[in-house]
Amino acid sequence: MKLQNQDLLMELLNTPSPSSMEMEIQKRWIKEMNSYADEIRTDHAGNAIAVLNPEAEFKVLLAGHCDEIALVINRIDEDGYLYIDKMGGINPKAAVGMKVSVLGSNKTLHGVIGVNAQHHGGLKGDFDLDELFIDCGAKSKDEIEAFVRIGDLAVYNREPEILMNRYVTGRGLDNRTGQFIVGEVLRRLSQKNLNVGVYAASTVNEETNMGGAYFAAAGVKPSMAIACDVTFATDYPGVNKNKYGDIKLEGGPVLAKGAPINRKINQLLESSAQKLNMKVQFELTSRATGTDADRMRLTGEGVPVSLVSLPLRYMHSPVETASLSDINQEIDLLVNMIENMTGNESLNPLDE
Repeated sequence: MKLQNQDLLMELLNTPSPSSMEMEIQKRWIKEMNSYADEIRTDHAGNAIAVLNPEAEFKVLLAGHCDEIALVINRIDEDGYLYIDKMGGINPKAAVGMKVSVLGSNKTLHGVIGVNAQHHGGLKGDFDLDELFIDCGAKSKDEIEAFVRIGDLAVYNREPEILMNRYVTGRGLDNRTGQFIVGEVLRRLSQKNLNVGVYAASTVNEETNMGGAYFAAAGVKPSMAIACDVTFATDYPGVNKNKYGDIKLEGGPVLAKGAPINRKINQLLESSAQKLNMKVQFELTSRATGTDADRMRLTGEGVPVSLVSLPLRYMHSPVETASLSDINQEIDLLVNMIENMTGNESLNPLDE
């Protein structure tokens, strides 16, 4: 299948957006949203928020974070090799042998993450990023420091691809797919007569501190908020489904259930799924969701939240994989729910 506006998704996935350095991807998303939103807001965290029906008293905040995990340069040796630390949940074993783009202070450089040849002993057992390095081809510290400084960031040099006209794969689907989804929901709702205000937020910093979500919700003061993120698919070899649940690509959007989740919002989502004859899946988030929902929930006087997730294989690797069908269904689900809201909904779980 092909998504509406699929070229935008691929462009977003091609745009580096390491946590703390999301400016380029935000500018591209704002350019797209300008054609549909009644207004665009930004804040000091770096969030971009597209708004429909801003005069409405009842406000629905949708948050999809645009930042991706990355590498951060923490040392440059005398021979010009770059040593690295994590900016987010990097898996060291997935980094070995990868090509990278070093987003230098003065120039973007190509590089590779070097690996000791198996003939020389290779890498043994568990290891961390401090045992790896980036080779950009420089011969000295002076040469590389003309382009790169401590604190500069690097991302995997990996272009997104479509598999079997069914799945999209690449780096950083977590969570630029969410950024795409909230934007598409707003685009489709821009043609509707709405009873509620819609605030589609492309949030920053989720992979490191979730501060963007706090800024977004504290600024908007929403009546309710939904985080649009990804969750762990378990439909590939080697995953213990008894421990991690049974979540499939092409199984539909995933709704969270647990203490942080507002039951009334989930009822609205499930009602829309029934109207659309859409299958949904469920995951448990007993104490916390590990997403923007956690920070949005604790702003102001408290915000009722829910979490709608896209099933994702190979989380935090250069080959994250998701279903185009699941992306489309999540957009359809959120559009249907919001367009049918009256603005008089009570989200108090004690109200009948």
